[in-house]
Amino acid sequence: MELHRLRTLGSTLPGIALGVAAALAAFTSPSAAQGWQPTRPVTFVIPAGTGGGADQMARFIQGIVTKHNLMNQPMVVVNKAGGAGLEGFLDMKGTPRDPHKLVITLSNLFTTPLATGTPFSWKDLTPVAMLALDQFVFWVNAESPYKSAQDYINAIKSGADHQYKMGGTGAKQEDQIITAAIERLTGGKKMTYVPFAGGGAVAVQLVGKHVDSTVNNPIEAVAQWKAGALRPLCIFDSKRSTYTAKVTETMAWSDIPTCKESGVDIEYQMLRGIFMAGGATPDQVAYYVGLFTRVMETPDWRQFMEQGAFNQTVMTGPQYRQWIESADKLHYDLMKEANFLAN
Repeated sequence: MELHRLRTLGSTLPGIALGVAAALAAFTSPSAAQGWQPTRPVTFVIPAGTGGGADQMARFIQGIVTKHNLMNQPMVVVNKAGGAGLEGFLDMKGTPRDPHKLVITLSNLFTTPLATGTPFSWKDLTPVAMLALDQFVFWVNAESPYKSAQDYINAIKSGADHQYKMGGTGAKQEDQIITAAIERLTGGKKMTYVPFAGGGAVAVQLVGKHVDSTVNNPIEAVAQWKAGALRPLCIFDSKRSTYTAKVTETMAWSDIPTCKESGVDIEYQMLRGIFMAGGATPDQVAYYVGLFTRVMETPDWRQFMEQGAFNQTVMTGPQYRQWIESADKLHYDLMKEANFLAN
């Protein structure tokens, strides 16, 4: 895998770092509230396990919708994590033109079909909105001797092949893609990649020292960081986080160096976006764009974004589709180079 290609798409597409109002105002018309509305409960599918970043975000959104009475029908959250999220995606594909189902997406939207060869594509769905880009942080147990990413890389180099264990969510998914990129810097030494069902389980395994490192999203490990059980080595972004409020007694998200600063020249960010089933009409899409606009305008959401150190990039419409198309191609190229594509 060529390391310079493992880059967040947010840095390669022009003009996407948009505020919520600017990104959505043009797409949400005043008449949207007078158009289509749900007539029965809306199912919100999570193609991932409980405790992970997607699960936490979807359930938080459900809570905001309920708290602020933003929808005239209940929102019902359902985890369909089987087959690295394929269960959820095939469920969505199997109910075209059903406007009462949503799915929250992550990189497995691209990686799972590529890794399994299953006939599913994001084109089977209807894009609604990108809510944010999620970061990845290089974590170790707080009791480990490694103070920087380079310290850990040097330990891998000097250790036995497959001695060090990297915990991650699923196989041939974003965590393992990043792991493969890290291995390009370890002088030929490989890590043992250990897959788990979700990011919450990954963090617990690192606390218990069953693995030596993870590349969890911030929100998946922030509780353990606050508790002093985990140590962040670096963030896989081109620049440090903008969030300066202290998370622990001594550190804010902005105090975590970029991995490039630490000699690990890798960047990667993950989609947190919303799709409907295929065949959704423009007025149905407009309804949900309006719904998520109201969600993102709440103080609750702003606090959630800071707690999880999210990159607050928002998109809808043609721009969102362009981003998805580029992300799909990028993941194909990365997985081909890592030999992760289905035979």
